[in-house]
Amino acid sequence: MLRVRGTTYHFRRIVPPALRAALNRREIWVSLKTGYQNEARKRASLLHARTTELFSQTHLALSEPDALSRLEGLRVALRDLQSVNLPSSTQETGFVPVSAPMPKRRTVKKPAKAQSLMLSGALKRFVLDNPHASADTRKATQRAVDLFLQAFGDAPVSIIGGEKAGAFRDLLFSLPASLGKRKSSLTLEEEAQRAREEGLPTLSGKSVKNHMMRLSALWNQLHQRELVTRNPWTGWNFENGQKTIRRSWTARELALLASASWHSTSVPEQTFRLVTLIAAYSGMRLGEICALRKEDLQTVDGIPCFLIRLHPETGWTPKTEASTRMVPIHSKLIEVGVLALKDTTDGPYLIPGLETSKQGTRGAALGRAFSLLKTRIGLPAEITFHSFRHTVSTQLRNADANIREVWIDRLLGHEATHKSQGTTTYLTGIRTANLSQTIETISYPETAFKKIPF
Repeated sequence: MLRVRGTTYHFRRIVPPALRAALNRREIWVSLKTGYQNEARKRASLLHARTTELFSQTHLALSEPDALSRLEGLRVALRDLQSVNLPSSTQETGFVPVSAPMPKRRTVKKPAKAQSLMLSGALKRFVLDNPHASADTRKATQRAVDLFLQAFGDAPVSIIGGEKAGAFRDLLFSLPASLGKRKSSLTLEEEAQRAREEGLPTLSGKSVKNHMMRLSALWNQLHQRELVTRNPWTGWNFENGQKTIRRSWTARELALLASASWHSTSVPEQTFRLVTLIAAYSGMRLGEICALRKEDLQTVDGIPCFLIRLHPETGWTPKTEASTRMVPIHSKLIEVGVLALKDTTDGPYLIPGLETSKQGTRGAALGRAFSLLKTRIGLPAEITFHSFRHTVSTQLRNADANIREVWIDRLLGHEATHKSQGTTTYLTGIRTANLSQTIETISYPETAFKKIPF
């Protein structure tokens, strides 16, 4: 009776042999428009009752004088049945007998308090409409929920359990890593099939974990409010094959990047060279660099610094609480003219030549262009833009013994490595001169950045 096609259940019933000629059909297939087994069973039970009534009326029609006209009405009723939009079985009891033509069902609206909270409604109520949720949280949770809705459709949060969470996890692991980076009319099931057939790289364990964690965070709120009985998104394993460990740049790889030709039309080469230079001499994240505004370049205690902080006007927030920090500007960056950007760049942002995406992310195009470039010049998967941050961290930790670990943590925006009273209570008291001394230990070979951005 129940069949699964992709992620959706269907109702199937064989037409009795004696009635096949009269109804012009050997079997009945109807989409139940749900990916939830319990709900599908209830809807299938309703359809079974309707088709039983239809078969009974067909038997009677065959013995009547006006059988031909009567049978035509029943065939119309059968065609209507194939495309019927079944409501949830919780909204009905019994069935409506089939007639010719089949009567339209009355929709009985239930009181609002009796309606179940749907997943889409939970997303809007607890994330999208939450004034305390960051732009990153809204965007990432929206993406995770959208993928779930594409796969299984909307449903009450109270019936989404471990079975569906596991199915979603398995589906994510089978999707191509390029999902969302190009326009596609394929369903998620078709995307997964394409990835299998073409041997494409699939989503990493980290990406799958991020989607599941976003749903888990939403479910924690639902559980606290007793809207669900448990959180099915926790406790999963996300190891799926070989994990790519990001690492620092080598001198040869930096020289290769420096000599590579720039082919992107969406980001000027001068902007690309500038951003990579800042990343290499500061350890700042790509998003932090691209979000810098002119007022974020300030002199503190006589030392020019980048200020990484909340920007309420755009909704941009640092990644963590520790990420809100001050980074002294390396003398190499001052030498090439970074301080002049405050007076020469048009608009509110410090870095020129970047657009803000529809999702509100500034620098997304640069990140994509960098990924294409590194693939084109043959850099390994372990090297990403984030590798500049790894390189800075490695250099600082291998530097002179006078450089303290807490200074490094403060520069990079990490939680203090040692959770002593001194590092947790008095970390904000680190002198700007100490941070400047730390940043100045960063150095590279002459071949690393041959194409100066100015």
